Amino acid sequence: MESKWLSEAFKGAVPNDFQGKVGWQSPSNIALVKYWGKRGKQLPKNQSISFTLSECRSETFVTFEKADRFGFRFFFEGKETPAFGAKIEKFLLENQTFFPFINQLHLMVESCNTFPHSSGIASSASSMSAFVMCLLDIENQIVVKQFDFQKASYFSRLASGSAARSVYPKMALWGATPCFEGSSDEYAVPLENDIHPVFKTYRDSILIVSGETKSVSSRAGHGLMEGNPYAPARYARANENIENLLVALKSGDMDTFINITESEALQLHALMMCSNPSFILMKPNTLCIIEAVRNFRNETQIPLCFTLDAGPNVHLLYPESEAEKVENFIKSELITYCNQGRWIADHVGDGPKKL
Repeated sequence: MESKWLSEAFKGAVPNDFQGKVGWQSPSNIALVKYWGKRGKQLPKNQSISFTLSECRSETFVTFEKADRFGFRFFFEGKETPAFGAKIEKFLLENQTFFPFINQLHLMVESCNTFPHSSGIASSASSMSAFVMCLLDIENQIVVKQFDFQKASYFSRLASGSAARSVYPKMALWGATPCFEGSSDEYAVPLENDIHPVFKTYRDSILIVSGETKSVSSRAGHGLMEGNPYAPARYARANENIENLLVALKSGDMDTFINITESEALQLHALMMCSNPSFILMKPNTLCIIEAVRNFRNETQIPLCFTLDAGPNVHLLYPESEAEKVENFIKSELITYCNQGRWIADHVGDGPKKL
């Protein structure tokens, strides 16, 4: 695919009057089978499957105009933020052979999130995929063509691995597996047409245990897998879980879904505890929520389960039909474990949207 997009790259002169503004919103996603550990150029050591969210998203606008040379400014939530912008600028410069027109543009990027940054909700997935959407939109204004979501997934991956999954509605699979035709390590593929209807309206209530910046970045965490003694067993188990989860998602098997989802969440955090240096990203209230969720499920038989990203906040996953009961449980018992009583009522979403 890389050679295809390289041959398609616009290498001509940008018109002198070329200017404008594009905007995209792109959602975060929550992995069920976790991507943790990478190789080569942002390639995964194992496959991953995620729900695409709706309310947890990034909104990004890019104002562009013709210039003598490449120029770049980045604003996050209204303030110029060079530290955040450095990642996008690095991505652009590393991939300028695919987007040579950027050398003739000045870009001003304005981005904001609807959720806490760097707290274990995938902010890089939503923000980098939103930016890539804007970049491809600008390219498509120079050379008029249909928007290519597979291309968006490919370059979102290069910007931030999990961002590859945010470009599709409902659910996505990233990583080559013989269990799913067309799957690839280089881009994610949509699962919307391969899952039971119950999962297409699933709810995700995100309990904000902490809104603080996590103590280790995802990039550093992936790097620590290189020396982790449990890494080979982890990758083998993840691949096995992918196969079983794909079957469960298609049939609507809630028990298997719950078992794999919760096991994957705990494995992710166990791997960080066993790395060198080690990190404990869960908080005491994270564990209190997990215990309460399991007790609630046993007592009510409601198929509520939890997952975690690389942080202390807890995602509660459940069918839409159980929303009233689960939300009452959150308000009556779990909200006391949330930072300032904060939680986000989210659900499986329809993917990116042009603004």
